[in-house]
Amino acid sequence: MPKTAKKNQHSQRFIAAAATVDKNKLYELAEAIALVKSNATTKKLRETVDVSIRLGIDPKKGDQNVRGLTTLPHGTGKIKKVAVLAKGDLAKEAEEAGADVVGADDLIAKIQGGFKDFDVILATEDMAPSIGKIGKLLGARTPNKRNGTVTSQIGQAVREIKAATRVEYRADKGGVVSLPLGKVDFTDEQLTENFTAALTAVVKAKPASSKGRYLVTMTLSSTMGPGVPLDVTLVQKQAGIS
Repeated sequence: MPKTAKKNQHSQRFIAAAATVDKNKLYELAEAIALVKSNATTKKLRETVDVSIRLGIDPKKGDQNVRGLTTLPHGTGKIKKVAVLAKGDLAKEAEEAGADVVGADDLIAKIQGGFKDFDVILATEDMAPSIGKIGKLLGARTPNKRNGTVTSQIGQAVREIKAATRVEYRADKGGVVSLPLGKVDFTDEQLTENFTAALTAVVKAKPASSKGRYLVTMTLSSTMGPGVPLDVTLVQKQAGIS
């Protein structure tokens, strides 16, 4: 039986948008932002602008694991539901800061029963010993000290997440870090300042054991749009990062 031609997986809208990106060019940041915005033409979705950074690391080596938290000055534009494991005064602090769900053993039991109506779950340090009861259920969302989701500053953490200013980043198996920079209706200045904050955080997280070129490639894109390759050296200089 003859093989059938593979059907194009992209829409005509995406193909038209991709045609506006010069594959042989590396763009400076302002031009890339303008291009990403102009190609975000979906009517039913308020698209997010993301940056993907391929790093010169070996993700298989534990000492080259790049992950952390950063705060974007203008937030991401996404409102998140926050659950908090806390009790006593810290539970009250979390509630006053705007947490959507707050509890201790009762919240753990609720999660064990299938409750998943939250985007982020935080825990105070005194609740850390109880997290193991729901670790398998939460998976990657399990609170831990390393990414700041187990904290004594619970009110501040809740406010940062509810304001969508706090962003977690982590290199994947291919050594790529992806971060949201805001929505396509953000101003160019807001996206530029968020980009600078995100890039600064990733650069500061460079492992001491990583040798050679650290920032290999960068691509800017919207949720449903094509990627726009950035001139790494130029945007690094524009952001004032050495």
